[in-house]
Amino acid sequence: MLQTVVHEIETASELEKIINENENVMVCCGRMGPMCIPVYEVMEELEDERPEVKYYSMAFDSPEAGVIRNAPLCNGFMGLPFTVYYKNGEMVKATSSIQSYDQITQILDEHLVQPAQAVNQ
Repeated sequence: MLQTVVHEIETASELEKIINENENVMVCCGRMGPMCIPVYEVMEELEDERPEVKYYSMAFDSPEAGVIRNAPLCNGFMGLPFTVYYKNGEMVKATSSIQSYDQITQILDEHLVQPAQAVNQ
């Protein structure tokens, strides 16, 4: 277990249930290391700022995380974490390595929730 401040997904079936029950989901699949921790911290901040998105972590080394590690959008990734974004049950964006607050919010705005939607909710 990663023991991050965001909710952790432990199984592939739990991931599937979450992405099928929530319109907008961000999952950071990583470890407790220097490239991953800043992403978890941004996610914690965004939980309050962007409640229309559900934020989760998943342990990269878990066999259950194979569903993310082996996803077509993650093909060729070399650095951790693998961060994936789901819209209506479909993976719509994936990134690898550290991402800043600005990079993450740009992805959220482009792929999950338009800024006007976020303001109106």
